[in-house]
Amino acid sequence: MRYSTRSVYFLTLLLVVALGVCTACVKSQAPEETHVYSKLRIATVNNPDMVIMEELSKYYTQQTGVEVEFVFFSENDLRNRVIEDLAIGASAFDIVTIGTYDVPFWAENHWIASLEPYFDQMSEADQSTYDRSDFLDYVEPAMTYMDDLYALPFYGETSILYYRTDLFEAAHLTMPDNPTWQDVYRLASQLNLPDSGQYGIILRGKKGWGMNMTVFNTIANAFGGRWYDMNWQAQFDSAEMREALEFYKRILIDGGQPFPENYGYLESLKLMQSGKAAMWYDASIAAGFLEGEDSQIAGNVGYRLAPTYRKEDTGWLWAWVLAIESSSIQKEQAFDFLVWATHTDYTHLVAKEKGWQYVPAGTRKSTYLNPSYREIAPFSDLVLKAIQSVDYETPTIEDVPYTGIQYLSIPRFIELGEQVSQYIADYLAGNLTLDEALALSQDICNRIAEEEGYK
Repeated sequence: MRYSTRSVYFLTLLLVVALGVCTACVKSQAPEETHVYSKLRIATVNNPDMVIMEELSKYYTQQTGVEVEFVFFSENDLRNRVIEDLAIGASAFDIVTIGTYDVPFWAENHWIASLEPYFDQMSEADQSTYDRSDFLDYVEPAMTYMDDLYALPFYGETSILYYRTDLFEAAHLTMPDNPTWQDVYRLASQLNLPDSGQYGIILRGKKGWGMNMTVFNTIANAFGGRWYDMNWQAQFDSAEMREALEFYKRILIDGGQPFPENYGYLESLKLMQSGKAAMWYDASIAAGFLEGEDSQIAGNVGYRLAPTYRKEDTGWLWAWVLAIESSSIQKEQAFDFLVWATHTDYTHLVAKEKGWQYVPAGTRKSTYLNPSYREIAPFSDLVLKAIQSVDYETPTIEDVPYTGIQYLSIPRFIELGEQVSQYIADYLAGNLTLDEALALSQDICNRIAEEEGYK
């Protein structure tokens, strides 16, 4: 992974320094002295799992007397809002929800605090009960920078294909055990009955590097595409990227929901829960909500690994994680909440209050060994297999100079991914031709590679 100081993050850091904001919290720093706390503020994404955490935080308040205030943002707005807070030194939040992409860059810029000093302060009994060894293998490496853990995982996910077993049975169709994207296109076209309010497949199309890019990148990887070759020459002008982007639009036209450029994760989840689609390719974390009491299709959902084509094992890998802002004056209490929200006790609390299908998934081995979870979550084995099969270091068929699957682990991917996602959304909406979308993507990829000195 390359860490460039000439990045969007670094530009913001310059502003932080100019304003005299103290953001340093290096690994050798000991926890601050104990204070009297009254409220913790958390900036988080407005996903259903986070809404459950807000509801259940009342139990944390009962235990500690410390109130917890959640401030929700859309995924597209969350990072911008927190970075603005850091830039002006407002210290509006104690805890921030970020993703696995963000952790090394935020840690490098001293925006989040190392958690190691706080783990060192825990008793052996508490450390044993928390049990970091219970994390799935990808977790700690994804949240570590310079050998220090900087965040704790709330939930993790890969991408899987959901399909309606009842609709397939009624149409006398069979979902292959290992579907290709060509299989999915054929089935989506056959099951697309828009006049009856039924769509063949739902795919995210909304602009945003965490929205349409997550889907398109895995399609591109499957088709043999890549963003750059080993010389950091952009590859959007390749035949594979052209085929992938053309396919992405074609499957939506012939089998998908209308106006896909308006659909992100939440919009897609609601549409699938309402029973208006035969298939949906998206995050594995949605599985529990499709089987929940708010879903009209519970009990009629089948699951498959991410569709393939030229490349196998194309599912993405992601986790929403909790970190402590370096500027927080309540780090000890913030760490205490992080432990509470990512502990196995919290898993059992969610199971008790909401049901096992709603527990945070994708982070702990013990979740997938629990008989109660396995009984109520028919998707558990497949999701675990999908997460364990992800090859984060080798996302493409041909060699590339970056890691990451649905994103590139380079500092300026936020800027790059946002801009390319806009071109793709405009292409889906008919505002750009295929040639225009590819050419614009090619140009910005080459420009950023040149500006960063990668070439």
